[in-house]
Amino acid sequence: MNIQEYFGRIAFNKPHKDADLQTLTAILEHHIQTIPFENLSMHCGEAIELDLQATYDKIVRKKRGGWCLETNHLLFWALQELGYDVCMLGANSYEPAEKSYSDEICHILLKVVIKGDPYIVDAGFGGPYQMWQPLMLISEKDQPQGPGIFRLMEDNGTWYLEKVKRRHYIPEHSHNASPYTPEMGNIRKIHKFTLEPRHIDDFKELNAYLQVSPDDILRKKSICSLQTTSGVLTLVGWTLTEMQYNYTEDLDLVNITTLTDEEVEKTLKDKFNIVLENKLVP
Repeated sequence: MNIQEYFGRIAFNKPHKDADLQTLTAILEHHIQTIPFENLSMHCGEAIELDLQATYDKIVRKKRGGWCLETNHLLFWALQELGYDVCMLGANSYEPAEKSYSDEICHILLKVVIKGDPYIVDAGFGGPYQMWQPLMLISEKDQPQGPGIFRLMEDNGTWYLEKVKRRHYIPEHSHNASPYTPEMGNIRKIHKFTLEPRHIDDFKELNAYLQVSPDDILRKKSICSLQTTSGVLTLVGWTLTEMQYNYTEDLDLVNITTLTDEEVEKTLKDKFNIVLENKLVP
């Protein structure tokens, strides 16, 4: 495992003398624009190991992506190597269909402290709710980014993350079967978390459970999502959604295409730079 090899994987070649905010922001942006959020392994009959060497080999050497337990674990290692004060946190994701947060912790995110100031860093949420830059750990402060306005709120030691969404414009030729149909209102809750430090071993049971649970969305659907310089690409099953942020003022352009089996494989290669070793069953 070599930090320069990781930098090559994320196409990062800027000077990085100090473990500062500018370098952290650049690394996060390069990471999310080159490493997809994806759960394709479990739809290819491959086991997902929660082991840093296995994650490194898969993402860096085989040029795959991973879900939060993998991609944030890799980023955690890289930031430690660069001398950052970083720790893992656990979050409960918001489930819009249930209108509630998950009962169990189901997401890893990172807290990074720079010159005494804490930031939340997450490279593993994917889709249109993926942050593009670190978020200052400040309650009730609007933090505008490409995807929209993010906001953290603290209540009695629990932190809540939400995003202010824009309206969506879906052209007539596009199939209106988006996995991201706008909900009522323009606020989308994302997850809640505490600042209790976690260790990767705390997530081993979750990693095993998510791969077998028939009720979990990651088990039900094959997902591959990659941030771009202007928006996000998401492939859910056979549905490709291409979103361009701020196409016009306060409006995101959404194009939706239904692919054939052959097109799925080609799209993974052409748009996500992923070549699978085993057959994908979307």
